[in-house]
Amino acid sequence: MFKGAFVALVTPFRDGKVDEKKYRQLIEFQIEKGIDGIVPCGCTGEAATLNAAEQKRLIKVAVETVDGRVPVVAGTGSNCTREAVDLTSSAAKAGCDGALVITPYYNKPTPEGQYRHYREIAASADIPIMLYNVPSRTGISLSPATVARLSRIDNITSIKEASGSVQQVTDILSLCDITVLSGDDSNTLPFMSVGAKGVVSVAANIIPEKIHALTQFYLAGNHEKSRRMHYEIAELCAAMFIETNPIPVKTALSLMKMVDEEWRMPLCEMRKDNRDKLKAILGKYKLIRSRRP
Repeated sequence: MFKGAFVALVTPFRDGKVDEKKYRQLIEFQIEKGIDGIVPCGCTGEAATLNAAEQKRLIKVAVETVDGRVPVVAGTGSNCTREAVDLTSSAAKAGCDGALVITPYYNKPTPEGQYRHYREIAASADIPIMLYNVPSRTGISLSPATVARLSRIDNITSIKEASGSVQQVTDILSLCDITVLSGDDSNTLPFMSVGAKGVVSVAANIIPEKIHALTQFYLAGNHEKSRRMHYEIAELCAAMFIETNPIPVKTALSLMKMVDEEWRMPLCEMRKDNRDKLKAILGKYKLIRSRRP
């Protein structure tokens, strides 16, 4: 069972190419700060603009760098079932501990099509599958009934739930005992309050120790400390979404001198007013030096 704080890791680029040196450094930073798991090649990792060779290489490098210290759950989803099968099989061969598989986007399959898509992927590789429900990106949601049906497949063990709905999590857990992880930092505490076991976090790219602490406090039964941490980091978590993810978090990492400020088109730099807001918040949290008046 996956639980705690998993980081949805960014993919650093330099001059249009993946920067493997920075990528390894980011992984080491996460482990040093106590993260519970690494999720490469998800939405935050700009998987939509990685080609298959780049994605497979990043997954392999992640497994090698982590070297068994924490679980690696690789993003292997696609709106093409055959492509998702290939990526998931490759992740299993690379030694991943699980695969994060997004609901098919654009095609908008029916619940039966969603079920068959995931069933085929699960059958293709002997590896735990984490469903990923993010209707704001895919245009369609996994219903609680479909999640419950999928949970009866042996290696479909968890779901990253990014619908933003406590009711969705409640309905899922009333129908089955699948492990739920929040897909939004701001919803980690609310989702855990109804039975989720942690988060796949964007904000953990910059504050892994705090996201880890929030989840561990709650799992240990110290709900008041978890609640305090939730409020302590609320403004920073919200700032990671003032523009499309991962634009703000990558900008933050660049301002923290950890990656180059580079994306794959059609993503691009932040608007100046939003960048200034982000810098002010990072300064407030002492993640960068604030300018003197």
